[in-house]
Amino acid sequence: MIQAIPVLLGSTLLIFATVFALPGDPIAALAGEKRQDPKVVEVLRDQYHLNDPFFAQYWHYISGVFRGDFGRTYAGVEVSELMAAKFQVTINLAMTALVMEAIIGVGLGLWAALRRGRATDSAILASTLILISVPVLVTGFVLQLLLGVQLKLVTGIDFFPVAGVFDGWRSYLLPGFVLAGTSIAYLTRLTRTSLVETLRADYVRTAIAKGMSRRRVIGRHALRNALIPLVTYLGADLGTLMGGAVITETIFNIQGIGQELFRSVYERQQPVVVGIVTLLVLVYILANLVVDLLYAVLDPRIRYE
Repeated sequence: MIQAIPVLLGSTLLIFATVFALPGDPIAALAGEKRQDPKVVEVLRDQYHLNDPFFAQYWHYISGVFRGDFGRTYAGVEVSELMAAKFQVTINLAMTALVMEAIIGVGLGLWAALRRGRATDSAILASTLILISVPVLVTGFVLQLLLGVQLKLVTGIDFFPVAGVFDGWRSYLLPGFVLAGTSIAYLTRLTRTSLVETLRADYVRTAIAKGMSRRRVIGRHALRNALIPLVTYLGADLGTLMGGAVITETIFNIQGIGQELFRSVYERQQPVVVGIVTLLVLVYILANLVVDLLYAVLDPRIRYE
C-alpha cells in the first residue's frame, strides 16, 4: 500500500508530461478555424493554469486528485462526472472479459495439461496460437458477421447484439470475448505450463503414492499451487482489459472509457486524458493489492507477519 503512492505519483507525472508536450494549443482548438477573442483566450488559459510552469500545473492537478477533484474539461464539464458515466460501461465489459478469460483459459489449460502430448493438447495449443496471431480488428469484425449477423439470419434470434449496450448483459458477450481473446490464449498456455510443472513436483507424487484419488490430487494439491501465477496474470490483466478496450469499444460502438480516452487525445482534452489514466492506475494498484492478499490464501507457506 505504501508502494502505491510513488507508483501513482510517477505514472501520473509521466502521462501529465506526455500530454503537456503535445503540440498545439488546446484552447485554440476549441474554436476550430474561427478566430477567438484574445481576452477570452487569456481568461481560459488562466482558469486552467495553462500559463503556469509544468510542475506548477502538475501540483495543481495532483493536489486536486487527492481531494477527489479530477478537474474540468475545457468545455466546463467535471471530469469525474464524465468518467462516472463511462466507467460503469467499461468495467462491465472488462469484468465480462475477465470472467470469460478465467473460465475458458483455465479450463482449456487444465484440459491440455491432463492430456499432454495427445491430439487434444496439440489442438488447444494450435487454437491459442491462432488467437494470439489474429489482430483484434479482424476478430471483432469476423465475429460480428458470423455470430451477430449470419446467426441471426439463420435462427431469427438476436443472440449476440453487434452494437451498443441496449440488451443488458447479452450486449457484452461478443465484445467481451473479442477483448479477452488474446488473454484467453496466453492464460491457457500459462495454465498448461504451470500445471504440468506442478504435477511433476515431489509432493504430488507423494500424494499419489499414498493412494489419494486423481481428482483430489489435482484439485486440492496441484491446481491450487498452479493458480498462483494465474492469479497474478489475471490481476494485472484487469487494468489491461480496461485500458485496452479502445479498439473493441469502437468496433461495437460502446460508449466507455476507451472511446472517451481516444476522443480526448484527439481533441487534446488534457484533464480528461490524465484523469482517465489516473483512474486506470488506481485500478491496477487495487488489483495488485488483491492479488498480493490472495497469495496467502492459495499458498499456506506465504504469510504476512
